[in-house]
Amino acid sequence: MQSTTSIRPPFTFETAVAKVRAAEDAWNSRDPHRVSLAYSEDSEWRNRSQFVRGREQIREFLADKWEKELEYRLTKSLWSFTDNKIAVRFQYEYHNADGQWFRAYGNELWEFDDEGLMQRREASINDVSIEEVQRKFHWSAPGPRPEDDAGIPNVA
Repeated sequence: MQSTTSIRPPFTFETAVAKVRAAEDAWNSRDPHRVSLAYSEDSEWRNRSQFVRGREQIREFLADKWEKELEYRLTKSLWSFTDNKIAVRFQYEYHNADGQWFRAYGNELWEFDDEGLMQRREASINDVSIEEVQRKFHWSAPGPRPEDDAGIPNVA
């Protein structure tokens, strides 16, 4: 398994797909420290209506997120890429402390520095309440999505 930072711009189709999968695997670990290492020290995020800057704030944001979003499972899919930018579609499922399940749908725009660290992340996300029987993502978690799992249906 490649780390997200071993994959550097300029991206090809193959390296962009690998970068997306490496990011998905890291997020599915639910390890804020591991995930934060893929971002530059001064990385800037917009996540929904929140603005986050730098690795320390990213770690704090993720730790708080995964305390509230229980049994989190994420899948990402490459949408488009250029030399140093990648656009991604994603879905993830989680439940809150009351046991209500949600599926989040979103898009991310990523910009990378020459070292392969993400220096900018723009995320637009919508949550939809679902019943537990409507869940699509059932692999063991935390951990990566199995290689034979299709991810987001009907999206490469």
